[in-house]
Amino acid sequence: MSHEQIAEQQQQDTRVETKIPDPEVVPKAKRRKFTAKYKLGIIEEAGACIEPGQVGALLRREGLYSSHLSNWRQQRKKGQLQALSALKRGRKAQDPSVAELAELVRENQSLRTRLEQAKIIIDVQKKLSKLLGLTTDTTENNESES
Repeated sequence: MSHEQIAEQQQQDTRVETKIPDPEVVPKAKRRKFTAKYKLGIIEEAGACIEPGQVGALLRREGLYSSHLSNWRQQRKKGQLQALSALKRGRKAQDPSVAELAELVRENQSLRTRLEQAKIIIDVQKKLSKLLGLTTDTTENNESES
């Protein structure tokens, strides 16, 4: 073989060795969720196992780990039946009276602020009318009676 043929052969070998990556996207595994009924059933079934190896066979059949079983047993022992049942996630619903009270407090504060502004405006108007000499006898009489 000549040098040219050897060089061509090496180039072909390097082309064959470079593999094109697989474009398939592997789906992400989803977290499994177990119901309280299922958990209690597995605990009972594991408790009924007498012979050695039966618990391992049960876990393999169900696709579980021994840590699942031990955690579920601890939860049952502590009396955390709520931990075994499906709970609603997120914030707890507030009492409607608490929200109404907060709204009324905000409204009250807003009205107090507006009242203070109105008092200041009225006071300025009174002073301005005295400076300009626009006061009438009726307004002075009404103020003295109050």
